[in-house]
Amino acid sequence: MTQRLRVRALFAAALLSLAGLAHAADPKVLKVGVRGGIDEQVWEVVTQVAKRNGLNVQPVVISGAASPNEALNNGDLDANSFQHIPFLRDQIKQRGYKLAIVGNTYISPIAFYSKKYKSFKELPDGAKVAIPNDPSNQTRALVVLRDAGLITLREGFDPYTGTASLADVTGYKKKITLVESASVVLARSLEDVDAAAIINTFAYQAGLIATRDGIAVEKREHNPYVNVIVVREQDKAAPWVAPLVKSFQSEEVRQFIQKQFGGSVVPVF
Repeated sequence: MTQRLRVRALFAAALLSLAGLAHAADPKVLKVGVRGGIDEQVWEVVTQVAKRNGLNVQPVVISGAASPNEALNNGDLDANSFQHIPFLRDQIKQRGYKLAIVGNTYISPIAFYSKKYKSFKELPDGAKVAIPNDPSNQTRALVVLRDAGLITLREGFDPYTGTASLADVTGYKKKITLVESASVVLARSLEDVDAAAIINTFAYQAGLIATRDGIAVEKREHNPYVNVIVVREQDKAAPWVAPLVKSFQSEEVRQFIQKQFGGSVVPVF
């Protein structure tokens, strides 16, 4: 019985090895991990463009607690497309993944909104300005305030390598009071403050679009919060990577994003 089990195990291993070799020999069959919603919709279009570029792309929607980075690192996926750079950076630091960025996709910009004022210039002294209380989105909000000339942040701060909090605010160029709150609450409490930074997910649910309704929107240029296409480090020079990125960064995909999401999602390519 033990011998038969060993034979079966060896046979199964051989089949897996052959399957792996077949997959490696046919790099046009690509499994790309995505989340449901925006990414799922966009990759349906990417799949059609990829066919014209000689690739057979199969988007795999990963839901719940399952990690697209874990699946990619383990070789169950060829690529994934669902995250921004700081999230990936933290995952690599915490879990030791061997992953590499190969292309930008889009940004879901955080923006400041107001029911009372049309610009930061109109904010009165003492204005209450609400920002998210989680590290990632608070950093994004503070960078917008810095870029708009309302605050200064500590010397040497770089959003590509770290986060910022209220403790990193070194000066106020306008007399405002920053109020921290959970992101999920900010859209519902917009009436209670003079302005609030609301992430795209909750803004969209409230009927707000950053590029249309925001009084200040984070920049798309040199922004670490752009979403990216990621592969294993060992695959970043693989012959299918450039055509895959090209398929996403196509005019057809750009037009789909602009038309489908109306400015709440912005192409960054």
